[in-house]
Amino acid sequence: MASVVFYFQVHQPYRLRRYSVFDTDPFYFEDSKNKEICLKVADKCYRPMTQLVLDLVKANKGNFRVSYAITGVVLDQWLAWCPDVIDLFKQLAATGCCEFIGETYYHSLSFLYSREEFRDQIDLHTRKVQDLFGQTPTVFRNTELTYNNDVAAFINAMKGSDGKPRWKGMLCEGVDRILGYRSPNYVYRPPNTGDGPTPGRPFGLLLKNYRLSDDIAFRFSNRGWAEWPLSTEKFAKWVHDINGDGYLCNLFMDYETFGEHQWADTGIFEFMRALPKAIFDVVPGENHFNTPSEALERFDPVGVYDVPHMISWADTERDLSAWLGNAMQSNALHEIYKVERSIKDGLASARKSGDAERIKRFEYVLGDWRKLTTSDHFYYMCTKWFADGDVHKYFNPYDSPYDSYINFMNVMDNLRQRVEG
Repeated sequence: MASVVFYFQVHQPYRLRRYSVFDTDPFYFEDSKNKEICLKVADKCYRPMTQLVLDLVKANKGNFRVSYAITGVVLDQWLAWCPDVIDLFKQLAATGCCEFIGETYYHSLSFLYSREEFRDQIDLHTRKVQDLFGQTPTVFRNTELTYNNDVAAFINAMKGSDGKPRWKGMLCEGVDRILGYRSPNYVYRPPNTGDGPTPGRPFGLLLKNYRLSDDIAFRFSNRGWAEWPLSTEKFAKWVHDINGDGYLCNLFMDYETFGEHQWADTGIFEFMRALPKAIFDVVPGENHFNTPSEALERFDPVGVYDVPHMISWADTERDLSAWLGNAMQSNALHEIYKVERSIKDGLASARKSGDAERIKRFEYVLGDWRKLTTSDHFYYMCTKWFADGDVHKYFNPYDSPYDSYINFMNVMDNLRQRVEG
């Protein structure tokens, strides 16, 4: 038996406009370009792929199941510029076959710099998902699958309104150097954590099967790949072949794989449309689909996945070097979080005084600051242009990482002035 867990990451940042050292206005984001990109990806991916998934759920009478982590910033852009995409996801939520995963609202690296902000962004995201889709997330994924034992312990310790553990488990990368001889096709648990919301059911981990996930996400249209062209029958057999070395096939990938990274003319949509039936048909009755929470409830952990150092799903190293690999990135992240306390204390003081104008000013500053914590801004500063170079260029508005850093720090200078003013 192979249980397929599909998880799609959906995210678009608010990209900055070109902001020179001489700029003084507090409008940092290039809304016209952000709208253009959002609508472009909606046409190429969000609409056709979500409709396809909805059709598959209906055609398979609920036996095809999926999950999404949709950042708050892309939800805000959909609400502003293409609300019909929200409506499609509402229809998908209503089927009962789609699970929404919890994460940081602003797709930030806040866990590394501010546990308070990390918790606040999780709560903001949870409320947004509840308001839009009527679900309360019970499985968590950190930004870019960044993960270690400390993240797991923090998430496991979070409590719901009933005082019980809030999260059943987390999604993370299955990293070879950590797994060793073991397979990613099982449920694992972190060290030194307790139960999730269900007594006797440990807080669990679902590990990405990066080989099979990347066959779709990165290699599907590569004519130089030995397995090209990838048929649904071939892929379904690979999924089925995990039997005997696990029972889970965790396929985690960016949603933009469908229509944007892999264009429609590659046949990616036809592949996805035919995939569920191919998986069901390998050996009838053997394979099925689960959401992450269903998998965590259904299968017991087989061992401990001990991750003392930070990992991610980015690049070949599976570490933090895509965001913290050089001095520019480290400096920019340090500077953005250095002003957090002043902003939040200023807002608290304004609210205490009842000064409506000052409250409004600090709320705007806090909103801008949070958009600046989005990890993409630091990803654009990455100087790793080797095997992963094309990935780092995806919708990158800058000519070089150095341009990105200078632009970001010019914005930071203005933000500091607004806080101090």
